[in-house]
Amino acid sequence: MSVILVTGASRGIGRAIVKRFAREHHHVIACARGRQGLDALAAEVPGVECLACDVRDAAAVDALANAVSGRHGAVDLLVNNAGAFQPGSIAGEADGVLEAMLQANLFGAYRLTRRLLPAMVARRRGMVLNVCSTASIAAYPNGGSYSIAKHALYGFTRNLREEMKPHGVRVVALLPGATHTDSWAGVPLPPERFMPAEDVAEMAWAAWNLSPRSVVEDILLRPQRGDIGEADFQ
Repeated sequence: MSVILVTGASRGIGRAIVKRFAREHHHVIACARGRQGLDALAAEVPGVECLACDVRDAAAVDALANAVSGRHGAVDLLVNNAGAFQPGSIAGEADGVLEAMLQANLFGAYRLTRRLLPAMVARRRGMVLNVCSTASIAAYPNGGSYSIAKHALYGFTRNLREEMKPHGVRVVALLPGATHTDSWAGVPLPPERFMPAEDVAEMAWAAWNLSPRSVVEDILLRPQRGDIGEADFQ
C-alpha cells in the first residue's frame, strides 16, 4: 500500500484525486486549509488521513512535512494541487496580487516538495505530480498574475523533472483546462461545457499506475469543445 499526499484535497480536483486513490486501497493523506471540508471528506471516504494545512504559510508546510515524515517515513506520491484563482489584468490588478498568487500556487508546492524529496531520493522511487493548468502554457486575456504563477509552477515542474531523473523519482505536470469546480462558481455556463473533476483524477491515476520505468511528463486535458472563451458568453 502506497502513501499518497494530496494538497487542496477538500474540493474539486484534489477531492476527486483523493477518492480515486482511496478506491485503490492506498493510504491517502488529504490536506486542506479548512477543517470543515476535511471533516466532510473523512465522512465520505473512510480511512483517509486528514491534516489541516495552509500551504501559503511556510511554518505550516514545515509542520505538515514533519508530521507526515514522522508517521510514514516517506510518501510515494506527492500531489501538489492546492492553489488559488484570481482573474485580472496585469495593468489593472491591485498591488500584491502577484505575490498572493505565487504564494498560493507556487511557493507552497516548492517548499513541501523540497521537504519530502530527500526520502524519495534515498529510496530511489516516488512521484511528484503538480497540478498546473492550461494557463501554465498559454497566455489569455484576464489571466494576470494567476497565469504568471501557473507558468512558474510548470517551469518548476520541468526543472525538477530533469534534476530527479538520475534518482528514480518521476515528475509529472497535469495541465487541466476548464474543470467543473468551485473556481467556476457563478459562471452562466452549463456543466456540460466543463470537464468533470473525476476525469482529471483518472489521468493522475493513470500516470501513477505506470511502471517506474516510464513517466508521462505532461498531461494536457481540455473540454471536448475546447477552452472556454468569449464565444461561450454570446
